[in-house]
Amino acid sequence: MSDIVMTKTLEILDIMYAWVWGLPLLILLTGIGIYLTIALRGLQFRYLGYALKLVFSRQKKHPEAEGKGDISHFESLMTALAATIGIGNIAGVATAIAVGGLGALFWMWVTALLGMATKYAEAILAVKYRVVDERGEMCGGPMYFIESGLGWKWLASSFAFFGAVAALGGGNMLQANSVSDVMSTMFSINPWWTGIVVAALTAVTIIGGIKSIGKVAGFIVPFMALFYIAGAGIILILSYDKIPGTLMSIVTHAFTGQAAFGGFLGSTMLLALRVGVSRGLMTSEAGLGTASIAAAAAKTDLPGRQALVSMTGSFLATIIMCSMTGLVLGVTGVFGTTDEAGKLLNGASMTVAAFDSVFNGGGYVVTIGLILFAFTTLLGWAYYGEKCVEYLFGVKSVPWYRVLFTLVIIPGAVLELDIVWKISDVFNGLMAFPNLIALCALSGVVISETNSFLNVLKAEKQMIKESKAI
Repeated sequence: MSDIVMTKTLEILDIMYAWVWGLPLLILLTGIGIYLTIALRGLQFRYLGYALKLVFSRQKKHPEAEGKGDISHFESLMTALAATIGIGNIAGVATAIAVGGLGALFWMWVTALLGMATKYAEAILAVKYRVVDERGEMCGGPMYFIESGLGWKWLASSFAFFGAVAALGGGNMLQANSVSDVMSTMFSINPWWTGIVVAALTAVTIIGGIKSIGKVAGFIVPFMALFYIAGAGIILILSYDKIPGTLMSIVTHAFTGQAAFGGFLGSTMLLALRVGVSRGLMTSEAGLGTASIAAAAAKTDLPGRQALVSMTGSFLATIIMCSMTGLVLGVTGVFGTTDEAGKLLNGASMTVAAFDSVFNGGGYVVTIGLILFAFTTLLGWAYYGEKCVEYLFGVKSVPWYRVLFTLVIIPGAVLELDIVWKISDVFNGLMAFPNLIALCALSGVVISETNSFLNVLKAEKQMIKESKAI
Protein backbone atom coordinates (compact mmCIF):
# COMPACT_ATOMS: atom_id res chain seq x y z
CA MET A 1 0.00 0.00 0.00
CA SER A 2 1.46 3.37 -1.06
CA ASP A 3 2.16 6.05 1.53
CA ILE A 4 -0.48 8.37 0.03
CA VAL A 5 -3.22 5.71 0.07
CA MET A 6 -2.27 4.61 3.58
CA THR A 7 -2.32 8.20 4.85
CA LYS A 8 -5.74 8.88 3.32
CA THR A 9 -7.10 5.60 4.64
CA LEU A 10 -5.88 6.38 8.14
CA GLU A 11 -7.40 9.87 7.95
CA ILE A 12 -10.81 8.43 7.01
CA LEU A 13 -10.59 5.79 9.74
CA ASP A 14 -9.58 8.43 12.30
CA ILE A 15 -12.69 10.44 11.45
CA MET A 16 -14.88 7.34 11.73
CA TYR A 17 -13.20 6.35 15.00
CA ALA A 18 -13.75 9.80 16.52
CA TRP A 19 -17.41 9.69 15.49
CA VAL A 20 -18.13 6.14 16.65
CA TRP A 21 -16.19 6.47 19.91
CA GLY A 22 -17.59 9.89 20.78
CA LEU A 23 -19.42 10.80 23.98
CA PRO A 24 -22.72 9.09 23.03
CA LEU A 25 -21.17 5.61 22.94
CA LEU A 26 -18.98 6.24 25.99
CA ILE A 27 -22.02 7.43 27.96
CA LEU A 28 -24.16 4.54 26.74
CA LEU A 29 -21.47 1.96 27.46
CA THR A 30 -20.61 3.15 30.97
CA GLY A 31 -24.18 4.19 31.72
CA ILE A 32 -25.71 0.77 31.09
CA GLY A 33 -22.92 -0.84 33.13
CA ILE A 34 -23.57 1.49 36.07
CA TYR A 35 -27.34 1.07 35.81
CA LEU A 36 -27.20 -2.74 35.67
CA THR A 37 -24.69 -2.85 38.53
CA ILE A 38 -27.10 -0.84 40.70
CA ALA A 39 -30.27 -2.59 39.49
CA LEU A 40 -28.73 -6.03 40.09
CA ARG A 41 -27.30 -4.86 43.43
CA GLY A 42 -23.69 -5.57 42.54
CA LEU A 43 -24.44 -9.13 41.47
CA GLN A 44 -21.10 -9.38 39.64
CA PHE A 45 -19.29 -8.98 42.96
CA ARG A 46 -21.68 -10.93 45.20
CA TYR A 47 -21.78 -14.05 43.03
CA LEU A 48 -18.31 -14.03 41.48
CA GLY A 49 -17.15 -16.88 43.72
CA TYR A 50 -20.11 -19.10 42.82
CA ALA A 51 -19.65 -18.28 39.14
CA LEU A 52 -15.99 -19.29 39.20
CA LYS A 53 -16.95 -22.57 40.91
CA LEU A 54 -19.41 -23.30 38.11
CA VAL A 55 -16.68 -22.66 35.56
CA PHE A 56 -13.81 -24.62 37.00
CA SER A 57 -15.47 -27.49 38.88
CA ARG A 58 -16.51 -30.60 37.03
CA GLN A 59 -20.03 -30.59 35.58
CA LYS A 60 -20.98 -33.68 37.58
CA LYS A 61 -20.43 -31.69 40.80
CA HIS A 62 -23.19 -29.37 39.64
CA PRO A 63 -25.79 -31.71 38.08
CA GLU A 64 -28.43 -29.06 38.72
CA ALA A 65 -26.75 -26.90 36.08
CA GLU A 66 -27.13 -29.49 33.28
CA GLY A 67 -29.65 -28.72 30.58
CA LYS A 68 -30.18 -28.33 26.86
CA GLY A 69 -27.31 -27.05 24.77
CA ASP A 70 -24.39 -27.98 22.53
CA ILE A 71 -21.39 -27.54 24.86
CA SER A 72 -20.66 -27.44 28.60
CA HIS A 73 -20.44 -24.32 30.82
CA PHE A 74 -16.65 -24.62 30.71
CA GLU A 75 -16.44 -25.06 26.94
CA SER A 76 -18.85 -22.15 26.44
CA LEU A 77 -16.71 -19.85 28.57
CA MET A 78 -13.50 -21.11 26.95
CA THR A 79 -14.99 -20.40 23.52
CA ALA A 80 -15.91 -16.90 24.66
CA LEU A 81 -12.48 -16.47 26.27
CA ALA A 82 -10.87 -17.82 23.11
CA ALA A 83 -12.35 -14.81 21.31
CA THR A 84 -11.82 -12.46 24.26
CA ILE A 85 -8.32 -13.38 25.46
CA GLY A 86 -6.41 -12.57 22.32
CA ILE A 87 -3.76 -10.22 21.11
CA GLY A 88 -5.74 -7.45 22.78
CA ASN A 89 -4.35 -8.71 26.08
CA ILE A 90 -0.78 -8.43 24.76
CA ALA A 91 -0.70 -5.98 21.87
CA GLY A 92 -3.98 -4.20 22.69
CA VAL A 93 -2.87 -3.11 26.14
CA ALA A 94 0.41 -1.87 24.68
CA THR A 95 -1.30 0.15 21.94
CA ALA A 96 -3.73 1.65 24.46
CA ILE A 97 -0.86 2.75 26.72
CA ALA A 98 1.20 3.98 23.76
CA VAL A 99 -1.66 6.28 22.75
CA GLY A 100 -3.42 7.15 26.00
CA GLY A 101 -0.66 6.70 28.57
CA LEU A 102 -0.71 4.45 31.62
CA GLY A 103 -4.03 5.99 32.66
CA ALA A 104 -5.74 4.10 29.83
CA LEU A 105 -5.32 0.87 31.83
CA PHE A 106 -7.40 2.34 34.68
CA TRP A 107 -10.32 2.95 32.32
CA MET A 108 -9.93 -0.58 31.00
CA TRP A 109 -10.43 -1.80 34.57
CA VAL A 110 -13.53 0.33 35.07
CA THR A 111 -14.99 -0.86 31.77
CA ALA A 112 -14.41 -4.49 32.73
CA LEU A 113 -15.85 -4.26 36.27
CA LEU A 114 -18.99 -2.47 35.12
CA GLY A 115 -19.00 -4.69 32.06
CA MET A 116 -19.37 -7.81 34.17
CA ALA A 117 -22.97 -6.75 34.87
CA THR A 118 -23.42 -5.92 31.19
CA LYS A 119 -22.04 -9.29 30.12
CA TYR A 120 -24.31 -11.04 32.62
CA ALA A 121 -27.33 -9.27 31.13
CA GLU A 122 -26.31 -10.15 27.57
CA ALA A 123 -25.94 -13.82 28.43
CA ILE A 124 -29.18 -14.15 30.39
CA LEU A 125 -31.09 -12.70 27.43
CA ALA A 126 -29.17 -14.85 24.94
CA VAL A 127 -30.10 -18.09 26.71
CA LYS A 128 -33.70 -17.00 27.36
CA TYR A 129 -34.37 -16.18 23.72
CA ARG A 130 -32.18 -18.80 22.03
CA VAL A 131 -33.59 -21.02 19.29
CA VAL A 132 -32.64 -24.30 17.62
CA ASP A 133 -31.72 -24.14 13.93
CA GLU A 134 -32.39 -26.77 11.25
CA ARG A 135 -29.06 -28.47 12.05
CA GLY A 136 -30.13 -28.91 15.66
CA GLU A 137 -27.64 -26.32 16.97
CA MET A 138 -28.47 -23.63 19.50
CA CYS A 139 -28.55 -20.07 18.12
CA GLY A 140 -28.64 -17.00 20.30
CA GLY A 141 -27.12 -13.62 20.92
CA PRO A 142 -28.13 -9.97 20.46
CA MET A 143 -29.72 -10.47 17.04
CA TYR A 144 -32.09 -13.07 18.50
CA PHE A 145 -33.00 -11.33 21.75
CA ILE A 146 -33.46 -8.03 19.90
CA GLU A 147 -35.91 -9.62 17.45
CA SER A 148 -37.73 -11.88 19.93
CA GLY A 149 -37.67 -9.52 22.90
CA LEU A 150 -38.33 -6.24 21.10
CA GLY A 151 -39.51 -7.15 17.62
CA TRP A 152 -36.98 -4.76 16.08
CA LYS A 153 -35.81 -6.79 13.11
CA TRP A 154 -33.91 -3.85 11.61
CA LEU A 155 -31.82 -3.39 14.77
CA ALA A 156 -31.19 -7.14 15.03
CA SER A 157 -30.02 -7.21 11.41
CA SER A 158 -27.77 -4.21 12.05
CA PHE A 159 -26.02 -6.05 14.86
CA ALA A 160 -25.64 -9.19 12.75
CA PHE A 161 -24.16 -7.21 9.84
CA PHE A 162 -21.69 -5.30 12.00
CA GLY A 163 -20.85 -8.53 13.83
CA ALA A 164 -20.08 -10.42 10.63
CA VAL A 165 -17.82 -7.59 9.41
CA ALA A 166 -16.17 -7.12 12.83
CA ALA A 167 -15.36 -10.83 12.86
CA LEU A 168 -13.44 -10.37 9.62
CA GLY A 169 -11.64 -7.29 11.00
CA GLY A 170 -10.86 -7.41 14.71
CA GLY A 171 -11.58 -11.11 15.06
CA ASN A 172 -9.58 -12.12 12.00
CA MET A 173 -7.21 -9.68 10.28
CA LEU A 174 -6.09 -8.12 13.55
CA GLN A 175 -5.09 -11.50 14.96
CA ALA A 176 -3.27 -12.55 11.78
CA ASN A 177 -1.54 -9.17 11.59
CA SER A 178 -0.19 -9.33 15.12
CA VAL A 179 1.04 -12.91 14.66
CA SER A 180 2.85 -12.00 11.44
CA ASP A 181 4.32 -8.90 13.12
CA VAL A 182 5.83 -10.84 16.00
CA MET A 183 6.93 -13.76 13.78
CA SER A 184 8.68 -11.30 11.46
CA THR A 185 10.33 -9.56 14.43
CA MET A 186 11.43 -12.72 16.23
CA PHE A 187 12.16 -15.14 13.38
CA SER A 188 12.27 -12.98 10.20
CA ILE A 189 9.44 -15.03 8.67
CA ASN A 190 7.66 -13.50 5.69
CA PRO A 191 4.13 -12.31 6.70
CA TRP A 192 2.64 -14.04 3.66
CA TRP A 193 3.83 -17.45 4.89
CA THR A 194 2.50 -16.73 8.37
CA GLY A 195 -0.89 -15.85 6.91
CA ILE A 196 -1.05 -19.03 4.84
CA VAL A 197 -0.16 -21.34 7.75
CA VAL A 198 -2.59 -19.66 10.17
CA ALA A 199 -5.34 -19.82 7.55
CA ALA A 200 -4.79 -23.55 7.04
CA LEU A 201 -4.92 -24.33 10.77
CA THR A 202 -8.06 -22.23 11.20
CA ALA A 203 -9.82 -23.95 8.30
CA VAL A 204 -9.16 -27.40 9.74
CA THR A 205 -10.69 -26.44 13.09
CA ILE A 206 -13.75 -24.35 12.20
CA ILE A 207 -15.09 -26.91 9.73
CA GLY A 208 -16.33 -28.90 12.74
CA GLY A 209 -18.45 -26.03 14.06
CA ILE A 210 -19.01 -25.08 17.71
CA LYS A 211 -18.35 -28.55 19.15
CA SER A 212 -14.93 -28.70 17.51
CA ILE A 213 -14.15 -25.10 18.45
CA GLY A 214 -15.31 -25.71 22.04
CA LYS A 215 -13.05 -28.74 22.47
CA VAL A 216 -10.00 -27.00 21.01
CA ALA A 217 -10.64 -23.87 23.08
CA GLY A 218 -11.19 -25.93 26.23
CA PHE A 219 -7.73 -27.43 25.78
CA ILE A 220 -5.68 -24.45 24.56
CA VAL A 221 -7.16 -21.47 26.47
CA PRO A 222 -6.34 -22.62 30.04
CA PHE A 223 -2.82 -23.63 28.99
CA MET A 224 -2.04 -20.41 27.15
CA ALA A 225 -3.43 -18.22 29.94
CA LEU A 226 -1.38 -19.95 32.65
CA PHE A 227 1.72 -19.93 30.44
CA TYR A 228 1.53 -16.18 29.86
CA ILE A 229 0.59 -15.35 33.47
CA ALA A 230 3.58 -17.38 34.70
CA GLY A 231 5.98 -15.40 32.49
CA ALA A 232 4.49 -12.03 33.48
CA GLY A 233 4.41 -13.13 37.13
CA ILE A 234 8.17 -13.78 37.13
CA ILE A 235 8.82 -10.25 35.87
CA LEU A 236 6.55 -8.69 38.49
CA ILE A 237 8.18 -10.70 41.27
CA LEU A 238 11.64 -9.59 40.15
CA SER A 239 10.46 -5.97 39.91
CA TYR A 240 8.12 -5.95 42.92
CA ASP A 241 9.56 -2.68 44.26
CA LYS A 242 8.36 -0.81 41.13
CA ILE A 243 4.76 -2.05 41.29
CA PRO A 244 3.45 0.57 43.78
CA GLY A 245 4.82 3.43 41.67
CA THR A 246 3.33 1.95 38.50
CA LEU A 247 -0.09 1.55 40.13
CA MET A 248 0.08 5.16 41.34
CA SER A 249 0.89 6.33 37.80
CA ILE A 250 -2.00 4.32 36.35
CA VAL A 251 -4.53 5.90 38.72
CA THR A 252 -3.09 9.42 38.62
CA HIS A 253 -2.75 9.66 34.85
CA ALA A 254 -6.28 8.33 34.37
CA PHE A 255 -7.56 11.70 35.59
CA THR A 256 -4.76 14.07 34.59
CA GLY A 257 -3.45 12.68 31.32
CA GLN A 258 0.24 12.06 30.84
CA ALA A 259 2.92 14.50 29.69
CA ALA A 260 5.15 13.79 26.70
CA PHE A 261 8.46 12.04 27.32
CA GLY A 262 10.86 9.95 25.25
CA GLY A 263 9.01 8.85 22.15
CA PHE A 264 5.60 9.28 23.84
CA LEU A 265 3.72 12.34 22.56
CA GLY A 266 1.60 12.79 25.65
CA SER A 267 -2.14 12.36 26.26
CA THR A 268 -5.13 14.06 27.83
CA MET A 269 -7.63 12.58 30.26
CA LEU A 270 -10.25 12.36 27.49
CA LEU A 271 -7.84 10.50 25.22
CA ALA A 272 -6.91 8.07 28.02
CA LEU A 273 -10.62 7.56 28.73
CA ARG A 274 -11.58 7.02 25.09
CA VAL A 275 -8.71 4.64 24.34
CA GLY A 276 -9.11 2.81 27.65
CA VAL A 277 -12.84 2.25 27.21
CA SER A 278 -12.56 1.18 23.56
CA ARG A 279 -9.71 -1.21 24.34
CA GLY A 280 -11.49 -2.36 27.52
CA LEU A 281 -14.50 -3.19 25.41
CA MET A 282 -12.31 -5.18 23.04
CA THR A 283 -10.48 -7.13 25.76
CA SER A 284 -13.56 -7.89 27.86
CA GLU A 285 -16.22 -7.87 25.11
CA ALA A 286 -18.59 -6.36 27.68
CA GLY A 287 -21.19 -4.37 25.81
CA LEU A 288 -20.17 -5.85 22.49
CA GLY A 289 -22.70 -8.69 22.76
CA THR A 290 -20.60 -11.30 21.00
CA ALA A 291 -19.80 -13.44 24.06
CA SER A 292 -23.52 -14.06 24.52
CA ILE A 293 -23.51 -15.94 21.20
CA ALA A 294 -21.26 -18.56 22.81
CA ALA A 295 -23.29 -18.45 26.03
CA ALA A 296 -26.41 -19.41 24.07
CA ALA A 297 -24.75 -22.67 23.01
CA ALA A 298 -24.08 -23.82 26.59
CA LYS A 299 -25.81 -26.71 28.33
CA THR A 300 -27.68 -25.05 31.17
CA ASP A 301 -30.97 -25.37 33.00
CA LEU A 302 -31.46 -21.67 33.73
CA PRO A 303 -30.44 -18.52 31.84
CA GLY A 304 -29.08 -16.97 35.05
CA ARG A 305 -26.71 -19.86 35.70
CA GLN A 306 -24.94 -19.48 32.35
CA ALA A 307 -25.05 -15.69 32.69
CA LEU A 308 -22.94 -15.91 35.85
CA VAL A 309 -20.46 -18.10 34.03
CA SER A 310 -20.34 -15.70 31.10
CA MET A 311 -19.64 -12.62 33.22
CA THR A 312 -16.44 -14.18 34.60
CA GLY A 313 -14.96 -13.71 31.14
CA SER A 314 -14.55 -9.96 31.72
CA PHE A 315 -12.87 -10.59 35.07
CA LEU A 316 -10.43 -13.18 33.73
CA ALA A 317 -9.64 -11.42 30.44
CA THR A 318 -9.21 -7.82 31.60
CA ILE A 319 -8.79 -7.66 35.37
CA ILE A 320 -6.31 -10.56 35.38
CA MET A 321 -4.70 -10.84 31.95
CA CYS A 322 -4.59 -7.19 30.87
CA SER A 323 -3.41 -6.07 34.29
CA MET A 324 -0.47 -8.44 34.07
CA THR A 325 0.56 -6.98 30.71
CA GLY A 326 0.03 -3.36 31.81
CA LEU A 327 2.05 -3.77 34.99
CA VAL A 328 4.87 -5.47 33.10
CA LEU A 329 5.02 -2.57 30.64
CA GLY A 330 5.09 -0.14 33.55
CA VAL A 331 7.71 -1.78 35.77
CA THR A 332 10.12 -2.53 32.92
CA GLY A 333 10.17 1.07 31.70
CA VAL A 334 9.74 0.24 28.00
CA PHE A 335 6.72 2.54 27.70
CA GLY A 336 7.74 5.63 25.72
CA THR A 337 10.95 4.10 24.33
CA THR A 338 11.82 3.67 20.65
CA ASP A 339 13.33 0.87 18.58
CA GLU A 340 16.62 0.93 16.66
CA ALA A 341 14.95 2.81 13.81
CA GLY A 342 13.73 5.52 16.18
CA LYS A 343 10.08 4.41 15.94
CA LEU A 344 7.99 4.40 19.12
CA LEU A 345 7.55 0.88 20.45
CA ASN A 346 3.93 -0.16 20.09
CA GLY A 347 1.76 -3.26 20.05
CA ALA A 348 3.27 -6.70 20.46
CA SER A 349 6.77 -5.32 19.84
CA MET A 350 6.55 -3.24 23.02
CA THR A 351 5.46 -6.25 25.07
CA VAL A 352 8.26 -8.37 23.56
CA ALA A 353 10.78 -5.66 24.51
CA ALA A 354 9.40 -5.59 28.07
CA PHE A 355 9.83 -9.34 28.55
CA ASP A 356 13.25 -9.38 26.88
CA SER A 357 14.47 -6.59 29.16
CA VAL A 358 14.11 -8.80 32.23
CA PHE A 359 15.30 -12.27 31.22
CA ASN A 360 16.83 -13.91 28.17
CA GLY A 361 14.22 -15.49 25.96
CA GLY A 362 11.42 -13.47 27.54
CA GLY A 363 10.27 -12.42 24.11
CA TYR A 364 9.57 -16.06 23.25
CA VAL A 365 7.00 -16.19 26.07
CA VAL A 366 5.18 -13.32 24.39
CA THR A 367 5.58 -14.89 20.96
CA ILE A 368 4.17 -18.26 21.99
CA GLY A 369 1.42 -16.63 24.02
CA LEU A 370 0.47 -14.30 21.20
CA ILE A 371 0.35 -17.09 18.61
CA LEU A 372 -1.91 -19.21 20.82
CA PHE A 373 -4.06 -16.22 21.82
CA ALA A 374 -4.48 -15.10 18.23
CA PHE A 375 -5.31 -18.59 16.95
CA THR A 376 -8.01 -19.24 19.55
CA THR A 377 -9.42 -15.75 19.00
CA LEU A 378 -9.75 -16.56 15.32
CA LEU A 379 -11.71 -19.68 16.24
CA GLY A 380 -14.05 -17.88 18.61
CA TRP A 381 -14.76 -15.04 16.20
CA ALA A 382 -15.26 -17.48 13.33
CA TYR A 383 -18.19 -18.90 15.32
CA TYR A 384 -19.55 -15.44 16.13
CA GLY A 385 -19.31 -14.37 12.52
CA GLU A 386 -20.97 -17.46 11.11
CA LYS A 387 -23.88 -17.16 13.56
CA CYS A 388 -24.38 -13.54 12.47
CA VAL A 389 -24.32 -14.59 8.82
CA GLU A 390 -26.68 -17.50 9.54
CA TYR A 391 -29.14 -15.06 11.09
CA LEU A 392 -29.00 -12.83 8.01
CA PHE A 393 -28.90 -15.39 5.20
CA GLY A 394 -29.71 -18.81 6.67
CA VAL A 395 -27.77 -22.01 7.37
CA LYS A 396 -26.67 -22.49 3.75
CA SER A 397 -24.54 -19.34 3.94
CA VAL A 398 -22.33 -20.67 6.75
CA PRO A 399 -19.90 -22.77 4.62
CA TRP A 400 -19.34 -19.81 2.30
CA TYR A 401 -18.62 -17.52 5.24
CA ARG A 402 -16.15 -20.03 6.66
CA VAL A 403 -14.26 -19.99 3.35
CA LEU A 404 -14.26 -16.18 3.27
CA PHE A 405 -13.17 -16.00 6.91
CA THR A 406 -10.25 -18.33 6.22
CA LEU A 407 -9.10 -16.47 3.09
CA VAL A 408 -9.21 -13.02 4.75
CA ILE A 409 -6.53 -14.18 7.21
CA ILE A 410 -3.86 -14.02 4.48
CA PRO A 411 -4.16 -10.33 3.46
CA GLY A 412 -4.76 -9.47 7.12
CA ALA A 413 -1.29 -10.76 7.90
CA VAL A 414 0.40 -8.22 5.60
CA LEU A 415 -1.65 -5.04 6.16
CA GLU A 416 -0.35 -2.09 8.20
CA LEU A 417 -0.95 -2.48 11.95
CA ASP A 418 -2.50 0.98 12.43
CA ILE A 419 -5.07 0.40 9.71
CA VAL A 420 -6.12 -2.99 11.09
CA TRP A 421 -6.51 -1.64 14.65
CA LYS A 422 -8.64 1.29 13.46
CA ILE A 423 -10.93 -0.96 11.39
CA SER A 424 -11.34 -3.20 14.44
CA ASP A 425 -12.19 -0.33 16.79
CA VAL A 426 -14.68 1.24 14.37
CA PHE A 427 -16.73 -1.92 13.79
CA ASN A 428 -16.59 -2.96 17.44
CA GLY A 429 -18.14 0.38 18.29
CA LEU A 430 -20.80 0.09 15.60
CA MET A 431 -21.68 -3.39 16.85
CA ALA A 432 -21.98 -2.15 20.43
CA PHE A 433 -24.71 0.40 19.63
CA PRO A 434 -27.61 -1.99 18.80
CA ASN A 435 -26.60 -4.35 21.62
CA LEU A 436 -26.53 -1.60 24.25
CA ILE A 437 -29.82 -0.11 23.03
CA ALA A 438 -31.43 -3.54 23.38
CA LEU A 439 -30.00 -4.02 26.88
CA CYS A 440 -31.56 -0.72 27.95
CA ALA A 441 -34.93 -1.68 26.48
CA LEU A 442 -34.85 -5.22 27.92
CA SER A 443 -33.39 -4.37 31.34
CA GLY A 444 -36.74 -5.15 32.96
CA VAL A 445 -36.58 -8.70 31.58
CA VAL A 446 -33.01 -9.05 32.90
CA ILE A 447 -34.07 -7.99 36.39
CA SER A 448 -37.14 -10.26 36.39
CA GLU A 449 -35.15 -13.29 35.18
CA THR A 450 -32.44 -12.58 37.76
CA ASN A 451 -34.90 -12.40 40.65
CA SER A 452 -36.40 -15.74 39.63
CA PHE A 453 -32.96 -17.29 39.29
CA LEU A 454 -31.76 -16.02 42.68
CA ASN A 455 -34.86 -17.51 44.31
CA VAL A 456 -33.90 -20.87 42.79
CA LEU A 457 -30.35 -20.49 44.16
CA LYS A 458 -31.71 -19.77 47.64
CA ALA A 459 -33.91 -22.84 47.47
CA GLU A 460 -30.95 -24.99 46.37
CA LYS A 461 -28.81 -23.70 49.24
CA GLN A 462 -31.60 -24.47 51.68
CA MET A 463 -31.90 -28.02 50.36
CA ILE A 464 -28.14 -28.54 50.76
CA LYS A 465 -28.26 -27.32 54.35
CA GLU A 466 -31.18 -29.61 55.17
CA SER A 467 -29.47 -32.63 53.55
CA LYS A 468 -26.31 -32.02 55.57
CA ALA A 469 -28.31 -31.71 58.78
CA ILE A 470 -29.92 -35.12 58.28
